[in-house]
Amino acid sequence: MAKKSMIAREVKRQKLVEKYAAKRAALKEIANDENLPMEERFKARLKLAKLPRNSSATRLHNRCQLTGRPHAYYRKLKISRIALRELGSAGQIPGMVKSSW
Repeated sequence: MAKKSMIAREVKRQKLVEKYAAKRAALKEIANDENLPMEERFKARLKLAKLPRNSSATRLHNRCQLTGRPHAYYRKLKISRIALRELGSAGQIPGMVKSSW
């Protein structure tokens, strides 16, 4: 189980990303528009830099929904390999059986 503080930090980042997504997209569009004057594009980049760092989507990290584990994460299932094995062994996942040889 991951530390509760790390899980809470990730939730906080997710909320910030959702809050600033539209504003960030609009500023990026202005900053990358070649038809606009250089000053206007530069101002957009400065405004973009003033936004909170954690509002960037690249700062997010995938975590297991059950344990909060950040590594060995299956995107399709949104859980880690360890949680997947435990659920499979318990018979919670249809069609999955524990391998043994």
